[in-house]
Amino acid sequence: MLDTVDVPADLRKLSHGQLRQLADELRTEMIDAVSTTGGHLGAGLGVIELTVALHYVFNTPQDRLIWDVGHQAYPHKILTGRRKQIRTLRQGGGLSGFTKRAESEYDPFGAAHSSTSISAALGFAVANKMQGRPGKGIAVIGDGAMSAGMAYEAMNNASQAGNRLVVILNDNDMSIAPPVGALSAYLARLLSSRSFMELREAIKQIARKALPRPLMNAARQADEYARGMAQGGGTLFEELGFYYVGPIDGHNLEHLLPVLENVRDSAEGPILVHVVTQKGKGYAPAEAAADKYHGVQKFDVVSGAQQKSTPKAPAYQNVFGDALIAEAQRDPTIVGITAAMPSGTGIDRFNKAFPERTFDVGIAEQHAVTFAAGLAAEGMRPFCAIYSTFLQRAYDQVVHDVAIQNLPVRFAIDRAGLVGADGCTHAGAFDVTYLATLPNFVVMAAADEAELVHMVHTAAMHDSGPIAVRYPRGEGTGVPLPAVPQRLEIGKGRIVREGKTVAILSLGTRLADALKAADELERKGISTTVADLRFAKPLDVAMIRSLAVSHDVLVTVEENAIGGFGAHVLTWLSDEGLTDAGLKVRTLRLPDIFQDHDNPAKQYAEAGLDATAIVATVLEALRFNSVNVVEGARA
Repeated sequence: MLDTVDVPADLRKLSHGQLRQLADELRTEMIDAVSTTGGHLGAGLGVIELTVALHYVFNTPQDRLIWDVGHQAYPHKILTGRRKQIRTLRQGGGLSGFTKRAESEYDPFGAAHSSTSISAALGFAVANKMQGRPGKGIAVIGDGAMSAGMAYEAMNNASQAGNRLVVILNDNDMSIAPPVGALSAYLARLLSSRSFMELREAIKQIARKALPRPLMNAARQADEYARGMAQGGGTLFEELGFYYVGPIDGHNLEHLLPVLENVRDSAEGPILVHVVTQKGKGYAPAEAAADKYHGVQKFDVVSGAQQKSTPKAPAYQNVFGDALIAEAQRDPTIVGITAAMPSGTGIDRFNKAFPERTFDVGIAEQHAVTFAAGLAAEGMRPFCAIYSTFLQRAYDQVVHDVAIQNLPVRFAIDRAGLVGADGCTHAGAFDVTYLATLPNFVVMAAADEAELVHMVHTAAMHDSGPIAVRYPRGEGTGVPLPAVPQRLEIGKGRIVREGKTVAILSLGTRLADALKAADELERKGISTTVADLRFAKPLDVAMIRSLAVSHDVLVTVEENAIGGFGAHVLTWLSDEGLTDAGLKVRTLRLPDIFQDHDNPAKQYAEAGLDATAIVATVLEALRFNSVNVVEGARA
């Protein structure tokens, strides 16, 4: 049956009775596709029936369907003209692992960070209302995303959309409501029906004319509380101005369809439909271990075994977690904070050792930063471990609550730099720029996992202001980890290779490629120094001065956008007049684009940050080409 559905208009030609088979086939197709590509599995399996029901009932794409985060939208992609491309998920030139406006008219709003859907859907709904066009804004938001304040900020203004806004609360983890069943489904269907809501509205109109205000308010409260008791929840949403319907079984199409049809046709609004689902539904391995099958590598469909390669080195996040444990064993004031990413940041390891000193605040990065600031102000040593792109969401708190007050909050910035298959929404391209511009901040970048251990120790010992260490996603380089960490001198780099003609100043994990480039340049007769600056702020100006006056070419290399390390070096060189004496300076950084998902090696090549690009930059600066470079260097 799935073969007959290319777009939702085809889906709407089917009868209610045919949708169960279609959902089963869609689930099988998604499992098979993700088994060949890897990606997010559990969340998508949990919304199979909901996806079918939403596209069947609502008139997409005229009705704007917005998936919060977007990692659960693989079934949606299959039903919206992208089934032929579904096995290109997260691969170079293929489909994004999230919703993306440029990919399809059925993706009205791109997403990859959580809790934005209600705000966006409200915008679509109000825009259509103001322009007199049909179309609802439909936000599908998971219960975990409801831990972010932005969701409630949007709901607080939702009344402006009237019945144009529908919020689907996908309850698959927090167990907001008690178990659902036939009675709950019947009540949801009844209370969302046109006849009930028309009767309710008629009574309200009569009450407004016939009852004094105190009795009117009492009647309104009685209505809300009666429906709240009948449905097992929803009082909070009612207080925010939503008509609450639910909870209903999100895997039972016989329950879902009539409720969604009532909501579609209702004059009441805005409406929140509370749907209870199960992550990994319909695939036994994912049902049994939702955490392990949230995001997966390629896997065998029959056994569920994922094809994970043997790691050559520990992952940076685990190195950080273990290093933080070691520091906490020495210092009882150290605490770990994460914003709903304990395993992704290594805080899960810290939690096992120090559960009473671990705080997972949910998807609330702003709160995490200010909470850390409060801890620091009272003498604790907080480590706030947040992905680079997620920390962007708390920039105001970083500036006002941490930097201005010069509080010693330690920021552990995971996923700094390019992130391969997750693409531009998760690439940490800006943290050096947005942190190193702030007074009082120290910004470090680890070149390898051993350096990360030293930098965690350095951060733990730094009490004179905020300090950050950035490190990438994935495995380390394989260097031995130090048995005893060193406290690095703030603002001091290291020379890892000495030469005479070209100086490569590397910040962070591009050091390995800088060394490869130096080897290639030496083979061409060009003597090359390689320095690991370690600190984007404060700069090691003594080292930079020494290299600038003793070399012909100076090249900075960083895995960060313009405005970061290279910009700071250029500014200092200019201020000191060191660019006036013929020194050739080149800055290599991430390009001024949002790079699409791809193999990491291809991303680095595209960005001009691999060894080949570094060599080419040096040759251009020296005005040599690959043919005469050796002779030119000797001359």
